Amino acid sequence: MSRFGTEITSDDIVDTLSFFDNWEDRYKYIIDLGKELPPLDEARRTEDNLVRGCQSQVWLVSDARDGKLFFEADSDAFIVKGLLAVVLAAYNAKTPQEVSDFDVEAYFAELNLLKHLSVTRGNGLRAMVTRIQGTAAAS
Repeated sequence: MSRFGTEITSDDIVDTLSFFDNWEDRYKYIIDLGKELPPLDEARRTEDNLVRGCQSQVWLVSDARDGKLFFEADSDAFIVKGLLAVVLAAYNAKTPQEVSDFDVEAYFAELNLLKHLSVTRGNGLRAMVTRIQGTAAAS
């Protein structure tokens, strides 16, 4: 099970990233976060679980338990796995209402993230968020 959203929260990531003076170190940290994501079972790497709009292959799976949403995610790119970890820290193990209420734009602004990503990576990041928010809205 992923530690993101439970042991590692969005506040933790904001706090840690604030310690780094340059974006090269921030990227390294984000990539390291991605290495902490548990690998997604091959059986769950299906066409239905692919996130459309991402430059890399991204799979996102959700399960609902005890009124909360739990996400598993994986990618074939290290930086994207890190971005998935950043997103899961905000949304994993939350109720659908908490997912809907979370101000992801403020979170990304606080991380100063989007201006340091290519347009295609930024679009992919938004596609991940849209998929998670859609899952919450349908729950």
